[in-house]
Amino acid sequence: MTKVVLELLSGDQTLAQVATKHEVTPISLKAWKKQFLENASMAFDVGKATQSFKEEIATLKNENDALAKKLGKTTIERDWAVGKLKSYSLAQAASRLSAALLSPSRLRYTPARGA
Repeated sequence: MTKVVLELLSGDQTLAQVATKHEVTPISLKAWKKQFLENASMAFDVGKATQSFKEEIATLKNENDALAKKLGKTTIERDWAVGKLKSYSLAQAASRLSAALLSPSRLRYTPARGA
């Protein structure tokens, strides 16, 4: 891409000629040229570009750490809620079973048939 843009910037050929020669669309070539010119200063100030990338990496790392903490907390909360639901369901089932076993209809004496 860089060589193609430099060839265009040399001015020896038109945009259409360079695009045809390298089998790219003129629109793509224009976009590459624009991007190249916007970032050309980085070639002369490498320290600034490096610092910019380091700052971006630090910011992304901080965001990643915050998201990892949030995910961990959410996972713990989910696990706690699942455990509570299971224990509640078991307690509720035991309560219903106890109520059914101790209901007055169960405690009535029923003589055996044929006796």
